[in-house]
Amino acid sequence: MKMKQVMALAATLTMAFSITACGSSSKTAEEPAESSTNTDTTAPATDNKDESTSTEALKPEDGASIVVWESKDERAYTDEIAKQFTAKYNVPVKIEEVAPTDQVTKLSQDGPSGLAADVVIFPHDNLGRAVEAGLLLANDTFKDETTKNNTEASIQGVTYDGTLYGYPRAAETYALYYNKSIVKEAPKSFEDVIAFGKTFTDNAKKKYAIMWETGNMYFNYPFIATTGGYIFGKNGTDKDDIGINNEGALESLKVYQELKSILPVKSGDINPDIKRSLFNSGDVAMDINGPWELGGYKKALGDNLGIAPIPSIGGKTAISFSGIKAWYVNSFTKYPNASQLFAEFASTKDAQLLLNEKVGSIPTNNEALEADQIKNDPYVSAFAEQAKNSQPMPSIPEMGNVWSPVNAALPEIWDNNMDPKTAMDKAAQQIKDLNNGATK
Repeated sequence: MKMKQVMALAATLTMAFSITACGSSSKTAEEPAESSTNTDTTAPATDNKDESTSTEALKPEDGASIVVWESKDERAYTDEIAKQFTAKYNVPVKIEEVAPTDQVTKLSQDGPSGLAADVVIFPHDNLGRAVEAGLLLANDTFKDETTKNNTEASIQGVTYDGTLYGYPRAAETYALYYNKSIVKEAPKSFEDVIAFGKTFTDNAKKKYAIMWETGNMYFNYPFIATTGGYIFGKNGTDKDDIGINNEGALESLKVYQELKSILPVKSGDINPDIKRSLFNSGDVAMDINGPWELGGYKKALGDNLGIAPIPSIGGKTAISFSGIKAWYVNSFTKYPNASQLFAEFASTKDAQLLLNEKVGSIPTNNEALEADQIKNDPYVSAFAEQAKNSQPMPSIPEMGNVWSPVNAALPEIWDNNMDPKTAMDKAAQQIKDLNNGATK
């Protein structure tokens, strides 16, 4: 039952976040492109009874064992959920570390030869590319449960051309982390950030008012979209309408360029590890980042950690990128039953609460969102507030053509003071050229 359909462009993806946040990892860019690091869970010698699904009893295949790809940063959760799954279904699980943003490419290379994982995880902007390449099994056995139990936005995010493929596990966007011992109150605007930076930033001492990945489009989308820019028109579905270089985008990019005065660091010299270390030590006062950093930052700063929406740009509420992370089943798996069971098991209410506990993620499960663990968490609620002003990454295959051109343009603007219009005009033309030569 391998599905190799060539799908049409994605239906409009709207965001209906009332308390969810979504996004890396989106492109969870701070996750490094890890190579495989394996851990096996051993199957206990127990006799598991068959569990009922919404439609019929689904059993793992005799002798099944599965491989799961996971990011390094969320490994603590997957190690635990794999042990629970093995205990329940007597199916061994091997975990290999592969960055979510690399998984569709790796699946397209290794899937047909049987070398890929059985269950994968990636942000929803890669879904169209995966579906059109015939890499995924539809989520049909658990379709009703998945749809009923998760937010509308998350279901839309993991649905392509009317077919549900994913098993949502987390919603992601990013927000402003700040150190309360340095910044008493979160700045409301980037003008406020710049004013503070002039009193705090000291490049010689490696102390900075704010730091984020200035060369990564994912984190810089507010400097495109807040005053009217966008990636693709018609809510991300029209590949021929490119808005990264329109008048609105250029207005926001002026603010982006002004921030160099309080962060005089080359974009290539800002990476997740450096930024994390500086923020934890108090040498960076504010960081634009996602919920995957929450656990570590809480441990480092304790009560001094604050989270707030991203400061306004040009007098307008900042618009961030958002994305849904979900499990998907490889269409080439030898064990589709076991793989579907794992994807469902690892995305339930309890699984999402475990993920939140381990790494600070934002659930998509409706009941999980109502749990005290989530509702009473001031950090989760801050991400939720930002999510209300987020836009989903387009999920059409052409989204894959956007990252490299824009990630090349941003350092030109940041590092070399290139005129934003010149840089983004070039990027827009590159995207257009790639779109016209791809996927149709």
